[in-house]
Amino acid sequence: MEKIIIYIDMDGVLADYHKRHREQLALQPSIAYPQSQYDFFRKLEPIKDAIETYKWLDSQDEFDVNILTAPSVFNAWSYTDKRIWVENYLGIEACHNMIISPKKHRSIGDYLIDDNNVGKGQDKFEGELIHFHKERNNWTKIKDYFESKYILDQYDKELPTQ
Repeated sequence: MEKIIIYIDMDGVLADYHKRHREQLALQPSIAYPQSQYDFFRKLEPIKDAIETYKWLDSQDEFDVNILTAPSVFNAWSYTDKRIWVENYLGIEACHNMIISPKKHRSIGDYLIDDNNVGKGQDKFEGELIHFHKERNNWTKIKDYFESKYILDQYDKELPTQ
């Protein structure tokens, strides 16, 4: 049985990029691109339920879960910062499933969970794009979606019939 390939964006989906961006702009308004600063990505806070849901998805035999994040062209350290963030919050094993690419449509898979619909190839992704939003389409809803579509459905199929 082939696994269902799921890509999860980091900034704005697993990690609260937008909150840190706002905070850094308020602290240093003269810096046009706060994300260009060393340690910016490493210090992002996880989004509510992101870590738990990522780990739950990754623990399911049906899924091949990957992190697909775009680098900041203004910050060469973003590659290292993002890698360290993943290890700190998701563990070293998650680093083996981390892809850093500005062209997300080049990754082949079934699902892409991203907070943007366009900008890094999301609109050209050949699988299903799930638009993440902290309030409307959050991690609880995404977990429910995958659980009802794949996990619960599988258990129903395993029940004996009379």
